[in-house]
Amino acid sequence: MTERTLIQAVNSALQDALAGDERVLLLGEDIGVNGGVFRATEGLLEMFGEHRVVDTPLSEAGILGTAVGLAANGLIPIAEIQFMGFIYPGFEQLVAHVARLRTRSRGRYSAPMVVRVPYGGRIRAPELHSDSTETYFIHTPGLTVVTPSNPYDAKGLLLAAAASPDPVIFLEPMHIYRAFRQEVPDDPYTVPLGQAAVVKPGKDVTVISWGSMVRDVAKIAEAMEGSGGPSVELVDLRTLSPIDEDTVFASVRRTGRAVIVHEAVQSLGLGAELAARISEFCILDLEAPVTRVAAWDVPPPLFRLEDWHVPTEARIRAGIERVMTF
Repeated sequence: MTERTLIQAVNSALQDALAGDERVLLLGEDIGVNGGVFRATEGLLEMFGEHRVVDTPLSEAGILGTAVGLAANGLIPIAEIQFMGFIYPGFEQLVAHVARLRTRSRGRYSAPMVVRVPYGGRIRAPELHSDSTETYFIHTPGLTVVTPSNPYDAKGLLLAAAASPDPVIFLEPMHIYRAFRQEVPDDPYTVPLGQAAVVKPGKDVTVISWGSMVRDVAKIAEAMEGSGGPSVELVDLRTLSPIDEDTVFASVRRTGRAVIVHEAVQSLGLGAELAARISEFCILDLEAPVTRVAAWDVPPPLFRLEDWHVPTEARIRAGIERVMTF
């Protein structure tokens, strides 16, 4: 075991994936000589060479188009897009080709590939560097969408993604890249895709979240309970598509209340889908309407207002209190 930050856990997973299967290769902008914009690939060029850690031109459509071709022909590419806001030029490749290859070919071909995408705000970055638009990909059949909330899950989920026979969008929450350390096994291991985690058991209200917001919610829940507030059960979704309905529904049926917290904007976000499914399948167990706490429906603002765009402590507390006092 080694204490690692989330970005170090990603680096460890990439090293294990490259060492464990000669079909794996990395490609992306500045990932080789420079080790990536966040140093996620630091040292890997020296270990595995330029044919497996490939610096590409500044072309997201080219990176993703190349990756799907490599995947269709038996390799396992792990492509890096530097920021979520940079992925849009490659959107056509993802939704029209990567996600549809298995269906289009009637199962003759698949796209075993991973697209690593740093995402989310609160990093004091310029425009198009702080987007949280995971819903675009959750809405696209054929794509598995994953995001870790801690270093242990980051390594295990990334190795599971690399072993998947179908494409995985691996979203990395930049806000917690180096926020804390956690013991992470040195040897390879996997965390199952499609399986949520109950981070903190509770009996009064279920809070469902993912990515960087999980850590925020955990701190708020502990503070509320410490001051005599409700007992919060925190569910980390981990895989955003497909949703682990069993874990979510079981938790909501135990507590009778549900609050969904996410960094993406509220309208048509994943929180809306979760709220709809909980209302549809757990209606007789609910003691209050499902509540969403999300970013405002505006583009991510620049530095001064950035922390007010995502759910704040006050708004998360208010959401929990609203369902408790309904």
